[in-house]
Amino acid sequence: MPYSYHSLSACLEAAGLSPESAKEEALLLMEAFADVSRVSLLCDRHRVYHVPTLDAAVEKRLARYPLQYILGQWDFFGCTFKVNEHCLIPRPDTELLVETAIKILPQGGVFADLCTGSGCIAVSVLKHRPDLCAVSLELYPDTLALAVENAEVNGVAQRFIPVCADLLTDGKDALLSHAPLCGILSNPPYIPRAVVDELAPELFFEPRAALDGGEDGLVFYRKILADYPDLLDSQAPLLLEIGYDQADALLSLGRTYCPHRSAEILTDLGGNPRVAAFRHEI
Repeated sequence: MPYSYHSLSACLEAAGLSPESAKEEALLLMEAFADVSRVSLLCDRHRVYHVPTLDAAVEKRLARYPLQYILGQWDFFGCTFKVNEHCLIPRPDTELLVETAIKILPQGGVFADLCTGSGCIAVSVLKHRPDLCAVSLELYPDTLALAVENAEVNGVAQRFIPVCADLLTDGKDALLSHAPLCGILSNPPYIPRAVVDELAPELFFEPRAALDGGEDGLVFYRKILADYPDLLDSQAPLLLEIGYDQADALLSLGRTYCPHRSAEILTDLGGNPRVAAFRHEI
């Protein structure tokens, strides 16, 4: 059906979006598929646009298919990333990890990004740290190909080294030739398996493997902290994005698996624990 900005906002809100999200998403959809500027939409909120591609995009969104996949791209930390169902959608929660890495990674080295997905972490760090190179580990070839494409689009492909391997089995061996690393970054799957099916409808379209952290949500953290610090230079940090309720668990795992590194939990702007930072040898 044809939509105006006003009617589309109302439809999206009726589908379960908050009023603020419905208004913003209506603008983004109409800008992308009706080829009309935001200013024009806001100046004439009731003008109706007869655009089949917009109608098709709206139909997907009303079924709670993620807006980011419909648009085919999403902005993160000042960069634009191509996204599709092969990758987790970049989220603001991850920006603290990137910001911290940019500030504290040593000069002139190679860092690893484990479970790279879209490549948003590695690429964003490389954009702001031209002295660094990244080796990006990803299990799924289609996802890794997308990360490579994002490195190319953002002009850092020459410093982006893709590695297709499984973090839980052969990942460490695949990275040995790049050691010692100047840092390890990761936003691994960390949602407990029983909770995954209770998440927002949009998350059902994202790759489950990028969300499912095992029975307790800690499977990937255990493996990273047990095995991967061996790849680090003694002064290099290991930074992990974590869930809002996982701070105590990560501190405990740190004491168990890498007791010679100091551990700190960094909080995001909302005051939630968001990054576990394991620094140089004590």
